[in-house]
Amino acid sequence: MAFLTLLNIKHWSVRGFDFPIVQLLVLSVTVSVVSVIFENYQTNIAIIGLLLVNIAIVYHLMRVIPYTKIYPKEVQNNTNNNRKNTLNIMSFNVLMTNNQYDRLLQLVKENNPDILLLLETDTNWETAMKDLDAEYKHQVKIPKDNLYGMHFYSKLPLETNEVNYIVNKDIPSISVKISLASGQKVQLYGLHPMPPSPTESSDTTNRDAVLLIVGKEAAKSEIPVVVFGDLNDVAWSRSTRLFKKISGLLDPRVGRGHYNTFHADYFLFRWPLDHLFHSKHFKLNDIKVLPHAGSDHFPIYVSLQFHSENNKQQESLECDSDDEEEAEKNINEAFE
Repeated sequence: MAFLTLLNIKHWSVRGFDFPIVQLLVLSVTVSVVSVIFENYQTNIAIIGLLLVNIAIVYHLMRVIPYTKIYPKEVQNNTNNNRKNTLNIMSFNVLMTNNQYDRLLQLVKENNPDILLLLETDTNWETAMKDLDAEYKHQVKIPKDNLYGMHFYSKLPLETNEVNYIVNKDIPSISVKISLASGQKVQLYGLHPMPPSPTESSDTTNRDAVLLIVGKEAAKSEIPVVVFGDLNDVAWSRSTRLFKKISGLLDPRVGRGHYNTFHADYFLFRWPLDHLFHSKHFKLNDIKVLPHAGSDHFPIYVSLQFHSENNKQQESLECDSDDEEEAEKNINEAFE
C-alpha cells in the first residue's frame, strides 16, 4: 500500500491511499516494532519484509514532515498588522443534509471573516443563511441538490464575479475579484471538485484537471491570488504538489501542521481535505480549524496579510518542463 501512490495511476482504489498517510505511517511503525520483537529473521523473506516496512516508514515520514512544526515555514508570519490589507477567509463544507444552521451562524459571528465560502449548499441552506445578507452584501449563490452547491459571501466589494463549470456541467466553481479596504485587488477562486470514490468518480481525472486549469490561470494573474475550498485531495499528494508547481502558490500549512478537516466524527480517520493556497503577496496572520458544526467536515479559517514586497521573500515550488507536460496531459484527458 505504501508505494502504490508512487505510480501515476488515477483510479480511486490507488489514489485513495493518498489520504490516510498518518494512519499508514502508524501502521508501518507498529508492524516494524512487532516484527523486531517477535521475528528471529532467520529467512531472507523476513529480512526483506522488515526492510520494505522500514523503507515505507521513511517514505511516509518524508511526506508528513513538511506539515509539522519542525519543517521550515513556506509562508512567513505577519508582524506588521494593517487592517486595510488584511483578508480573513472562512470555508466550510456544510454537508447538505446537516441542519445545524445556528452552529455555523455562531461561528461566523465569532470569527467575523471577510469572505465566507459554503459548500454542499442547497435552497434550505440558502434560506437558513439569510441573516448573513445584511452584513455580507456581496454574494454569489448557487444552490444545488447534488452536493455541489456553493454560496459565497463577502463584506468586500466584488469587482468581477463568474460562475464556471470547468470540467463537469453539474459542478460549479466561483471566480471573483475583490477589493481590500486599501483598494488592492485580489483574485479568488472557490472550488469543490469531485472526489475519487466508487460512488462519485472512478478516478481523479476531473478533479486534477480542475485544479490544474485554475493553477494555470493563477500563474498568469497580474494581481494576488487565493485558491480555496474543499479540493477533495490531501496536501501531500502528487496532484496537489503538481498544482502548487503549476500555480506557483504557497501553502500556509507547510511548517505548521496538517489542519485536518475531515472526517469530523472520527478522530482516528482524519486528513486535510479543505485547503487554501495563495500567491507570494501574502503573509500569515492566523490559520485554524474551527469547532464541529454538524458536518462531516470542520470549518477552516485563514487570515492573510497583503505585503507588496513578498514576491522575493517567499519561495514556491519550482516548475520544470516535465511538470508542464504532465499538467497538460492531465487536462487533456478530462476532455477526451
